[in-house]
Amino acid sequence: MGFRNPADAEGFFTTYDAAFARWPIPLEARDLRSSWGATRVHLCGNPGGTPLVLLPGGGATSAIWAANVEALGETHRIHAVDLLGEAGRSVADGEPVRDLDDLMSWLEDLFDQLGLESADLCGHSYGAWIALHHAVRSTRVRRLALLDPTACFTKWNPRYLLRALPMLLRPNPRRTRDFLRWETAGAELDTTQLELLARAATFQRAKVITGPKPDPARLAVPTLVVGAAASKAHDVGRLIAEARRTVPDVRTEVLADVGHHAIPGHHADRLNTLLADFLAG
Repeated sequence: MGFRNPADAEGFFTTYDAAFARWPIPLEARDLRSSWGATRVHLCGNPGGTPLVLLPGGGATSAIWAANVEALGETHRIHAVDLLGEAGRSVADGEPVRDLDDLMSWLEDLFDQLGLESADLCGHSYGAWIALHHAVRSTRVRRLALLDPTACFTKWNPRYLLRALPMLLRPNPRRTRDFLRWETAGAELDTTQLELLARAATFQRAKVITGPKPDPARLAVPTLVVGAAASKAHDVGRLIAEARRTVPDVRTEVLADVGHHAIPGHHADRLNTLLADFLAG
């Protein structure tokens, strides 16, 4: 696990640091040690605000939230996490995360180390899958926001998986850039964010926990599900319909002209307004 060679690592972390050099508000970086490794968390926003934990999608880092933290940080103390086992400043050099129980224990331990008795939780894509599982199991989530969640309410689009296959079998930055441009249908992606996602392709990931499917019916907290209208990852209509059918206390929204990977940065003002309104409750 890790980057295939020093040049790949240097290229990635140069881009990573450039992304955080453009972070719109002051931040504090913490590396929290656990039996699974060290987890990088970036803290920013209102020191007295409601805690908000942000989980990125697979292959992404906490830098993906750059367009959201200024607006959300007015009312919240933000904790933006680099997922353990993914490219980023988190280092999975301890016990391996073998299954869902380990993954949930890692996140619960993170809440402990951050001193979060209660927090709002927001995840994108795979990060939403993790967030939903955690909210079902934990009593420490106040409100839950899921951004175009994958493998939670509906199946993957087979065409999406087929298009992603070459990138997964023989990952490299060029294939990742091409895939992201296809999936976002030409939507303007921040250049630094696109390059960071592309360079993350050279990182050999740890085992990705993908099962079992979470049970949304067990949620006991207010939940916001935001679909991306142009998402090619799944059928957004089915996603929203299933969320409405299964989640006891749910609000659903669909962002027009936004693809799966373009959330949360593309048309961020619309998403920030949705999140701020929901999290204010």
